[in-house]
This record gives sequence, structure tokens and C-alpha cells, in this order.
Amino acid sequence: MDLKALFQSEFDRHQNAVNLTREQLSEPFAQWVNISINALKQGGKIIFFGNGGSASDAQHLATELTVRYTKNRPAMAALALTTDTSALTAIGNDFGFEDLFSRQVEALCNEKDVVIGISTSGTSPNVIKGLKAAQKIGAKTIGLGGRDGGLLPALCDVALIIPVEETARIQEMHITIGHAFCQALEDEVSA
Repeated sequence: MDLKALFQSEFDRHQNAVNLTREQLSEPFAQWVNISINALKQGGKIIFFGNGGSASDAQHLATELTVRYTKNRPAMAALALTTDTSALTAIGNDFGFEDLFSRQVEALCNEKDVVIGISTSGTSPNVIKGLKAAQKIGAKTIGLGGRDGGLLPALCDVALIIPVEETARIQEMHITIGHAFCQALEDEVSA
């Protein structure tokens, strides 16, 4: 195995994803930020969810908002629907895995909130069902996806679709634009 070539290839593919994301997603990013700032000012929450690595991203980004990103400032109302193991296992057992997020959205979400579903494929059934539940409530819906977007664009007020095929690169861009999102909200709250 040529580890130097592997290392260089990883960075080349990452850089390609960075370039495409930068070129194509600045406008939807601005929309996402503005919707979220408005929601927070109106007393809404920012609610994240996803599976696997996307679950980790949901938890990571929610924590950056509730605690701090780069500076101390007032806490923001944000949560990830991937952290309550009792709720997750009860919903999975009693209703099914596809209802993991929709059931929590029904319980915790209102029309002032912004609900962010993260799915690299855009086709995760529980993410899709969670976004549909948020739409029914009247919350704003945001999708972080990749590839061709899957089902996300039709379910979201704003869809940020990373225009590459490789899951790892999509996840890298999700956390990059997620960090930019946290910085934008933190700057607004601190202003």
C-alpha cells in the first residue's frame, strides 16, 4: 500500500468537495442562517437529527450552540434528537426505527422551531419521516444532504446538498458548513 498516495488522494478529494460546496451553497447557507436567527429571536429552537455519523454531527452542532462555539455568549436553544437512549430505544421497540425522530418532533417541536435533518443520501426513512412531522407542525425544515439530494429538497424550506458522491466527503462538508452556521449564529447573538 502506498500510504503517501492514499494520504494525498484523501486531501485531493476533500479539496474538490470544498471547492464545489463553496461554489454552490453560499445562498442556501445564508437562507439557513437567516431562518435560524429569526427562529431564535422568536423564541424557537434549533433541532437536529441524523443517523450514524450524522447523529454525531447533530449532537456536535447542537452542543456548539447551547454551550459555546468560539466565545462565551448567551446560550441558544438547540438540541439533538439522537441523545436520549431511553426515548430512542422505546420508540424503536414500540413503534419502529422509522419513527425515532418523528415521534420526538411531535413531542418537542412547535411552529417557531427550525428542524434540521441530516442524511448523506437524503433517503434515510427516519430522517424523512422526522422532516414530514416538522412540516405538519409548521416548523421550518432544513436538510443537509449529498449526492443528488434524495428526498430532502422536496421536504425542506432550504436544502444544502453537498454536490459529491463520497459519504466521507459529504460528512466533512456537513461539519464545515455546520461550524460556519454556529459561527454566524454566535456572531448574531453576541452583537
